[in-house]
Amino acid sequence: MSNASRFKFFKSHHVPTLTVLKAAIGDFSYAPHAHEEYAFGVTLAGRQDFFSGGQFHRSPPGNVILFNPEEVHDGHSGGERALDYLMVYAHPEQVKPLFADVLGHERGADFRSRQTLIQDAPLRQAILELTRLVTSQAGSCIDQENALYRVVERTAQLGGHVQPSQVTHRPEALLDLAREYIHAHLEADMSLDDISQAAHLSKYHFLRLFRQHFGMTPHQYVMNGRVNAARAALDQGTPLTEVALRFGFADLSHFNRRFKRIYGMTPHQYQRDIAR
Repeated sequence: MSNASRFKFFKSHHVPTLTVLKAAIGDFSYAPHAHEEYAFGVTLAGRQDFFSGGQFHRSPPGNVILFNPEEVHDGHSGGERALDYLMVYAHPEQVKPLFADVLGHERGADFRSRQTLIQDAPLRQAILELTRLVTSQAGSCIDQENALYRVVERTAQLGGHVQPSQVTHRPEALLDLAREYIHAHLEADMSLDDISQAAHLSKYHFLRLFRQHFGMTPHQYVMNGRVNAARAALDQGTPLTEVALRFGFADLSHFNRRFKRIYGMTPHQYQRDIAR
């Protein structure tokens, strides 16, 4: 198996917040992380091994991988040969109206798939077609929107559940306060005391509940959120040094290390890819 790894991102020129990753992985391993977006992937060659939802998964060629927003996972190549795969990232605000339309009611917007590994030829083909349109910048805006709709439609047909619009269970409601506080203060120097106080919980109780609920420590969650927010800033063309400073990275070297653990490339390489 080759030790070399290659990553290339493509931004849709038509559909806002739609991004495709094409990757070939040798000895690289993703650190545990989560994305704000829905992630629809296809394993093309080799085997994709990863932990998600407290379970270890192996994805052979042809399998679909689906991560809901903020679903913690890692990933690396398994088996004898290098791993080739692609992943489509679609922001919830882009696909919520599509899920609502497919499911026939507004609450459908909060759809979450129950499956992480999926063997389904129609969904695989829908993802591959959307990827083709984005990576080749082919077709019109409505072509790419329709291709994304087909991915969402088939995903919903395969089953899932709709999250309640109002969280009423007290621990979850308090942890949502913590999550909202973190996302509102990613550019600030926040402490554990700040976050636990926002959730109206003692620090000890907060730490235990937070990790159980989100699958990460608060520190990991904050750093993950800062890297994702930094990526959004890079999408807007913000200079690297400004992004690093804004989100509290000590220097560009620190920013590079954190970003690469999640996206497989440096911020500079990512910004160069999406500018094409």
